[in-house]
Amino acid sequence: MKALVYLLCAIIFLSCSNDDSSNNGDTINNENNNSLDFSEILNIDFDNLFNYSNQFVPNYITKDNTSGNNITNEVATLGRILFYDKKLSVNETISCSSCHKQEFAFSDDANVSSGVDGTTGRHSMRLVNARFSNEENFFWDERANSLEQQTTMPIKDHVEMGFSGENGDLNFNDLINKLEETEYYPALFDFAFGNTEISESKIQLALAQFIRSIQSFDSKYDLGRAQVTTEGEPFPNFTAQENNGKRLFLQPPIFNNQGVRINGGLGCAGCHQAPEFDIDPNSLNNGVIGNANGTGSDLIVTRSPSLRDVVKSDGSNNGPFMHIGASNNFMTVLTHYNQISLAGNNNLDPRLMPGGNPQQLNLTQQEREDIFEFIKTLAGNNIYTDAKWSNPFID
Repeated sequence: MKALVYLLCAIIFLSCSNDDSSNNGDTINNENNNSLDFSEILNIDFDNLFNYSNQFVPNYITKDNTSGNNITNEVATLGRILFYDKKLSVNETISCSSCHKQEFAFSDDANVSSGVDGTTGRHSMRLVNARFSNEENFFWDERANSLEQQTTMPIKDHVEMGFSGENGDLNFNDLINKLEETEYYPALFDFAFGNTEISESKIQLALAQFIRSIQSFDSKYDLGRAQVTTEGEPFPNFTAQENNGKRLFLQPPIFNNQGVRINGGLGCAGCHQAPEFDIDPNSLNNGVIGNANGTGSDLIVTRSPSLRDVVKSDGSNNGPFMHIGASNNFMTVLTHYNQISLAGNNNLDPRLMPGGNPQQLNLTQQEREDIFEFIKTLAGNNIYTDAKWSNPFID
């Protein structure tokens, strides 16, 4: 039996689709520049870069919002440095990684993330598998039209990183000047792009490449999915409880004319689409209407991260859940969907309103436990420890 599993895994690896290592016209594979040495500052071997451009992606993963900014090792390496560099905030106390922490699947363990001038309006979204989605817009309210656009918006936010150019703040050109005067950045931009010019568009390209490189496909779910033909089949490596949780996740519920579930599953996949478990781009508000910092209602949240690594495989949390950091207990999330409230909400997704009534799933305790066991199978292991996504700066 073990030999059969090994053979199946080998076939999957041979047939998988991989990242295209080419990039757009502004970037090059700079083979002649691999002589950089910033070993007193950065723990990076520029002669032997990490593999960002050709990572294993299972052949059943088909969604991709790369949109032409294909990953190269050089540009993604620059993106990693930018992601962890506190110089990108006005007082050099905050980096992208301050709110998107590797140990929490690149989310925040705080309910509300802190910036250079207080707390932000929403909980920081997990970045794992951000690339593998039909949804191209970013932020909880989808105000960024692409990941590239999203990457510099926190830098230009007065509260988050402070280069807003408003109310006495420095502006983004001040940041560019700062990077130009930093010892390592002119050479690094030359290494990644073939010239020393530093611009917002190049910063966006590099950060987006690094973020899209952050992926998780080594879960129990992936091992099972590789052994079957369709999503709905029982996975041979799953327990009965995990397979029933998968069934509940995938199957739509059957409601009576009062919106009460009388049969079927829970319909989670209606918005969180397997096997990427990304959010359907047509999703609307999920009924959670508060702001993360408690300042009134929030009715325009329409996006969520992938459900992969929403918890770790041992069931521990990857930061609080939902845009308000509602709870560290996944069962609280199930309770929310179990009985939807209409109070104060005029933008509720119609999939939560069967027959015009707020859904009541009538979850049993056993169903709650089964769905949680399935969610745990979506967690990988490598994402939390792989050095290529870790802080490159030497303290």
